[in-house]
Amino acid sequence: MAALPHRYPMLLVDRVAELVIDERITAIKAVSINEPFFAGHFPGRPIMPGVLIVEALAQAAGVLAVESLGLAGSGKLVYFMAIDGAKFRTPVEPGCLLELKVSFVQKRAAVCKFAGQAFVGGKLAAEANFTAMIADPPKD
Repeated sequence: MAALPHRYPMLLVDRVAELVIDERITAIKAVSINEPFFAGHFPGRPIMPGVLIVEALAQAAGVLAVESLGLAGSGKLVYFMAIDGAKFRTPVEPGCLLELKVSFVQKRAAVCKFAGQAFVGGKLAAEANFTAMIADPPKD
């Protein structure tokens, strides 16, 4: 939690299973029926919204970036700049463990590019490439 500013209900990374500095991360999101979005997406057929799967991948990337750049606990934020090639392969339902695998494609001090894949039970559920900027939070 020191690496991410997100908190409930927007914290979508429950734990980090593997972190290889400057290379990749594997994180886990336990998808529970208690998630607030399931009440409306969809009644009678709960499915995790694709944008939230991409957000979970981005949060895992944020952990990878701040840990690799030595910025954990610094207050720096990781902002999305672009999402490319997002594809959704299979529905993510309550009770699933969503495995988030993200790797660096390019790493610079302020802008990083990532490739991410989300798996359920070893099966590819979603994938996307994205670019993020590391910056100071807005001033009050």
